[in-house]
Amino acid sequence: MNLDLASLAVALSMAVAAGLVGCFAVMRRMTLAADALSHVALPGIGLALLLNVDPLLGAVAMLLVGALLIWGVERRTRLSVETVVGVTFAAALAAGSLVTPGEELIDALFGGAKPPAPAEAFAGVAVALGVIGFVVFARDRLVVALVSPDIARTTGIPVEKLELAFLVAFSLTVALGLHYLGVLLMGSLIIIPAAIAKRLAHSLRGMFTVSVGVAVLTMLAGALIVSLSAARGWLGASAAHPWPTGPVVVLIAASVFFASLGWRRA
Repeated sequence: MNLDLASLAVALSMAVAAGLVGCFAVMRRMTLAADALSHVALPGIGLALLLNVDPLLGAVAMLLVGALLIWGVERRTRLSVETVVGVTFAAALAAGSLVTPGEELIDALFGGAKPPAPAEAFAGVAVALGVIGFVVFARDRLVVALVSPDIARTTGIPVEKLELAFLVAFSLTVALGLHYLGVLLMGSLIIIPAAIAKRLAHSLRGMFTVSVGVAVLTMLAGALIVSLSAARGWLGASAAHPWPTGPVVVLIAASVFFASLGWRRA
């Protein structure tokens, strides 16, 4: 990933959104579901490539359809989110592997190295700011709905609509990170920083701060390492064939998580 301003703006705003959304995903026990939901984008990427359309548009469309499908099935059947997402994930991964061209599959799975166009960067930052704004302004309602949906309903909170809005925000966050981390690993950037924050923070605000900080710092460190590896030829990397960003970022985040197991809350 090239360290230009457009890439950094999108990557850092996406990391902030991922850190915030991940806090509620962890609190809702969507740890595995969050990772699986990112795989729903793969069929959209494959179809977009076959139709010569921007893969990001296909990914966003499929993620939003997936969010609506998961929300609808969960409401109708009362199955857990993890169960519904697991079935959707399996179907999406199978379909996506069939329709995605082989030469594009690696970038789709692990993230590409091309910087976004200016219009894409502007749209990405705008979407990230929208997700950040939703989580910040809806945080109290999200907490109440999480603790007791019945109490939330009696206070006038539209729980079902709020759950749909959260799934849409989650899907958009996944879409923002697909370019950098890919289908397989984007969910990890949402979950790992939030898992660290849940262990170390005393309050929701503290959890937000730790999660966002870890997500941003790991994204920056990953981008820097990928750039240096290409410039210095580490382990066969080059400017034409740099390391995939996704594995580097997730390895850094996982290392911070394991290191945090030895830390104690202040």
